[in-house]
Amino acid sequence: MKTNAIFYHAGCPVCIAAEQTIANALDPMKYDVEIVHLGNDKARLQAAESAGVKSVPALVMDGAAFHINFGASIEALK
Repeated sequence: MKTNAIFYHAGCPVCIAAEQTIANALDPMKYDVEIVHLGNDKARLQAAESAGVKSVPALVMDGAAFHINFGASIEALK
């Protein structure tokens, strides 16, 4: 059974580099990875916050938010 993973970002260079390095490195046989661009999809901000995302880029998996680097705060995206 695959685990869901959500990679949240805002489209900045830090986020794109993290997406290419981290999100694309996950084994597709183990993880269903969804990429969410919060700059374009503001309707997903509340879900990201509820998952524990405080800044992007962030990867949410197994019920935990992993903050990869600091590109932008969630507050800046609102």
